[in-house]
Amino acid sequence: MDYRSSMESSETLRNKCAACYRQFNKMEHLVEHMKISYHSGHEPTCGVCKKHCRSFESLREHLIGPLPKQECKNIFSLRGCRFCMTILESPNARRIHQDRCQFSSVNSGLATRMAALGLRDKAMIDYTSSRSPRVVALSCKMVGGGSDGSLDLCARVCLTDESDNVVFHTYVKPSMPVTSYRYETTGIRPENLRDAMPLKQAQRKIQEFLCNGEPMWKIRPRGGKARILVGHGLDHDLDRLQLEYPSSMIRDIAKYPPLMKTSKLSNSLKYLTQTYLGYDVHFGIQDPYEDCVATMRLYTRMRYQKHKIEAYPLAADAQNRSNQVAWRQSDVERMSPDEMLSMSRSDYYCWCLDSFA
Repeated sequence: MDYRSSMESSETLRNKCAACYRQFNKMEHLVEHMKISYHSGHEPTCGVCKKHCRSFESLREHLIGPLPKQECKNIFSLRGCRFCMTILESPNARRIHQDRCQFSSVNSGLATRMAALGLRDKAMIDYTSSRSPRVVALSCKMVGGGSDGSLDLCARVCLTDESDNVVFHTYVKPSMPVTSYRYETTGIRPENLRDAMPLKQAQRKIQEFLCNGEPMWKIRPRGGKARILVGHGLDHDLDRLQLEYPSSMIRDIAKYPPLMKTSKLSNSLKYLTQTYLGYDVHFGIQDPYEDCVATMRLYTRMRYQKHKIEAYPLAADAQNRSNQVAWRQSDVERMSPDEMLSMSRSDYYCWCLDSFA
């Protein structure tokens, strides 16, 4: 290699992103990349080469995809957990860890029969303040309205806590006629809705429980009494319940960047449960309790990720040096890639921060 080639190679290496390892011909290109990539310690990271990935789907492709990094793939195949993507110290440690990391499914067949008999109906929310949950999961099941039965109407709703206990479960009487009960997937029959709780009453009970005595305008993500709400596709569920809740208190599995596809589209709950929890859901009649348990387990797994603690972890924080105004070209171009990464911050709220709320 001649002197000029050596210098160009050295310059390209100096212009290599310390997070995703992309290389740039010029330093200003690396700076622009860092401005829009929002790399941070909250991104899923390869336990072998420490590469940052935008999502766990991207990390999975890096480790076991069609074109993986071979060294990382070899180590992962021996010591990597296929559920949480962690690299363990030894194959034996991996076996023990993976057995603990895989969840067992709830007995959906038994659960559905219990619900059909009314054995799990819990139309009263009776938590006392001393054992009241900070986080709850919600799921609804829809029947059809309208002339062709395509309009979703909430006919069953369930709330659970972090220990998979039922907080609230009831059939809901829609405010308009039902034209399709969708029995094959909902298990709901006309007799289940005949004396069911009216939609407005269910909506009021759930909203009061979530707000926990705080006015809607006063709810804040930290230090308040209002509860964090977990679910999958919560926009739709809340819309069908005609219920409003602050976005800062919502943890939607379908919208969480680390759990989305590389195309930035949502993954189904069925796929997420199978891939990251190790069991199957949504076979035959679907139970909202089963969905609540799955979403809460996924949330908990994301919440207890171990990340570096930062005073101002979001790019949008006014105090944050990584606010784009602070990226002065002349100053940043004198930094090393590692220094740039140290001042970069995430553009999404990482759920690990809920542990410090």
